[in-house]
Amino acid sequence: MAHLDSEVKEECLREDLKFYFMNPCEKYRARHQIPWKLGLQILKIAMVTTQLVRFGLSNQLVVAFKEENTVAFKHLFLKGYSGTDEDDYSCSVYTQEEAYESIFFALSQYHQLKNISLGTLGYGENEDNRIGLKVCKQHYKKGTMFPSNETLNIDSDIEVDCVHLDLSTYPQEWKNSSFFRLEFYRLLQVEISFHLKGIDLQTIHSRELPDCYVFHNTITFDNKAHSGKIKIYFGSDAKIEECKDLNISGSIQKNTQYVLAFDAFVIVICLASLILCTRSIVLALRLRKRFLNFFLEKYKRHVCNADQWEFINGWYILVIISDLMTIIGSILKMEIKAKNLTNYDLCSILLGTSTLFVWVGVIRYLGYFQAYNVLILTMQASLPKVLRFCACAGMIYLGYTFCGWIVLGPYHDKFEDLNTVAECLFSLVNGDDMFATFAQIQQKSILVWLFSRLYLYSFISLFIYMILSLFIALITDSYDTIKKYQQNGFPETDLQEFLKECGSKEKYQKEASPFLSCICCLRRKGSDDHLVLMN
Repeated sequence: MAHLDSEVKEECLREDLKFYFMNPCEKYRARHQIPWKLGLQILKIAMVTTQLVRFGLSNQLVVAFKEENTVAFKHLFLKGYSGTDEDDYSCSVYTQEEAYESIFFALSQYHQLKNISLGTLGYGENEDNRIGLKVCKQHYKKGTMFPSNETLNIDSDIEVDCVHLDLSTYPQEWKNSSFFRLEFYRLLQVEISFHLKGIDLQTIHSRELPDCYVFHNTITFDNKAHSGKIKIYFGSDAKIEECKDLNISGSIQKNTQYVLAFDAFVIVICLASLILCTRSIVLALRLRKRFLNFFLEKYKRHVCNADQWEFINGWYILVIISDLMTIIGSILKMEIKAKNLTNYDLCSILLGTSTLFVWVGVIRYLGYFQAYNVLILTMQASLPKVLRFCACAGMIYLGYTFCGWIVLGPYHDKFEDLNTVAECLFSLVNGDDMFATFAQIQQKSILVWLFSRLYLYSFISLFIYMILSLFIALITDSYDTIKKYQQNGFPETDLQEFLKECGSKEKYQKEASPFLSCICCLRRKGSDDHLVLMN
């Protein structure tokens, strides 16, 4: 009797395992279980993508409004601005007269802003709750300098003096202030900061409520180099705030309610997907525990790690992460739509990443087809080797990055900082912009010029002809292995041998509906191919 119960227990476990590893069409044939998760994922892809596109179009208006206002501010407050930044700074001056004119030009433009600006701008309060300009200058505490005699006597301590200029005083009065008598030989920088407010009306054309902005603008005259060139930087930090009093007639409010209802439905769909995938993982862990206990009891040994990981479906984990990000992003989007929050960047990251994961998850269903499954198995087999290879190649890459930065940085624009060097070398690996990189090196030092040739030729030869070829060879080798296994059969693990001991799952299959039968007839050849794990 005990022996019979053991056989029944074993057969039940085998049936549950076979059913667990079936694809949605096979599960429907076996027990007429409707593939809710499959249908839900298809619906979720359509809804999440639609939500992302709508939010992206709205976010483009926000970004465009900020950028266009920044350009407008540069033309308004920077004297002689050409429309294009010179480098990482907007423009520069070379004489004391030009420096004074640029400073007072910005002050004068601020004072008459409402008469000259084309935008919907107004004055805003600064950190001290005062309307006006804040001008600060940094300079060395004291000192004397005589370049002709090569003598210098200076106190390196830095002093910061600030003054607040309100709208009640006129620019001519500011010019007569002793504060603006600058001693350029010890001047480090002059910073002019002010706040402006604006309203973005272009969102009305998209049937959305307008946003109210506060622009924290800073004009910095940088003289730290004391090279005879003062660089002028313009920075504008835009912050979206809730408009205090909105009275807009039309159908905008009704459209907002429809969008909020759609976002709420997306949250409901993602919650359902999250619950179903979490339930599947919990059931899989219970099934794994049953199998491990049975295998240890019958065969007196533990199941290999590869078989244990078969029960952990990485696609479900990816879907759960995607659902969580979509739910959080949708909540933020609803708050932004209702003008309670203004964090567009965080919402964009969450919705964009979740949509990426949703579309990547489609690969799981393509894996049910023989032709597409080759790609998935090749990626799974080659990933560990590729990561180890990249770790080794990364050490060489970092070495070239640091070397190029310290040696070529003063002579080449693409090697000025570490981030730029890394991007330049990555483009060289992909064969981009090679001639320009060679040609732009300054020939002020013959030694550095010769070193740059040796540096670039060795890097390109090493990474393109050797490292990149080996990288491709690793993936090609995994692909050839997978193709060979598909022709000759995959190595069987303990789990697969256990499932093949008795019967096949065909006895569980029943006649399906015509619609699902048409779908299932396209399913991947070999019902157990998705059990394969490469050792």
